Amino acid sequence: MTKIRVGIVGVGNCASSLVQGVEYYRHASGGAHDQTGLMHYDLGGHRPEDIEIVCAFDIDERKVGQPLHKAIFAKPNKAIDIWPELPDYGVTVQMGPILDGVSEHMADYPPDETFLPGNRPAVDVATVLRATRTEVVVSYLPVGSQQAAQHYAHACLETGTSLVNCMPVFIVSDPTWGERFARRGVPVVGDDIKSQLGATIVHRALAKLFADRGIKLERTYQLNTGGNTDFLNMLNRHRLGSKKISKTEAVQSVLPERLPAHDVHIGPSDYVPWQGDNKICFLRMEGRAFGNVPLELELRLSVQDSPNSAGVAIDAIRCCRLARDRGVGGPLRSVSAYLMKHPPTQITDDLARDLVEKFIRGEIDH
Repeated sequence: MTKIRVGIVGVGNCASSLVQGVEYYRHASGGAHDQTGLMHYDLGGHRPEDIEIVCAFDIDERKVGQPLHKAIFAKPNKAIDIWPELPDYGVTVQMGPILDGVSEHMADYPPDETFLPGNRPAVDVATVLRATRTEVVVSYLPVGSQQAAQHYAHACLETGTSLVNCMPVFIVSDPTWGERFARRGVPVVGDDIKSQLGATIVHRALAKLFADRGIKLERTYQLNTGGNTDFLNMLNRHRLGSKKISKTEAVQSVLPERLPAHDVHIGPSDYVPWQGDNKICFLRMEGRAFGNVPLELELRLSVQDSPNSAGVAIDAIRCCRLARDRGVGGPLRSVSAYLMKHPPTQITDDLARDLVEKFIRGEIDH
């Protein structure tokens, strides 16, 4: 199968897991564990090893100018090793525009924990995408990077490059942006990636289970802690507006009746450096069962955050390529609903999964 030419924005932990994971499945090909950890090994004829990284952008001086296969292991990355013996891809990490991509408070932390912005001039993103013939851009920008997210989205529109928006700035789910990509005939997936099996997908599943079994959910919280740069960045609460909306709406959308705002709290809670890329979720749900009897549920979920994201991104990339092969443009609604927290259209996960399978088989356009 023809290679899928991919560009990465933000060579952080999630990018590290994605690149290593592609290499893992390339070497696992033909083995008994081909499909371990994948929702789809063969997705419309595209396999994980068909993904080829052709360009990458970052702003950290320890990564910019470095070969990609070395940059993904540079500080402050903390992602667990999946396949650390990587080949030289012939890709050098290029300086992207900083804009609002770095929160001021990051400068107050030790270098091994935070970003060290470089002082090189930024490249012209659209020029790089054209030169490398990039087909799909995966955006891993930090939460709160509104201007930077829009800058890369403009470059994708200009060059006809598909966008997988893994971060919670509303591009694909914004009607104006979505229509622009549709008019350009460019398939896109977003916004704010769900983990393969993480806090949001588990919370959604349990909320729907409550409703399906006749339990009235009265209040709930989801508290998350972690020790990677994502959690450090989110200590700046001013950058969390769209993130909290995204995570909260992902749960509210599966309830038969929305909870009052004061009865639902969902969002990142704190930065714990020694946790590294380990994310821990504490989830509590309170409701009323038969005879109006109270019912409580508490759950603790511990995951490696970045591989959990990469297990979804690898499908989003291939779905974009599948759409490009078929001449389908604009937001891929079924794919976004299944893989993203804040898609253009919220759909329950069971229905969204069925629609994605139909999309892959070519029975529906998007």
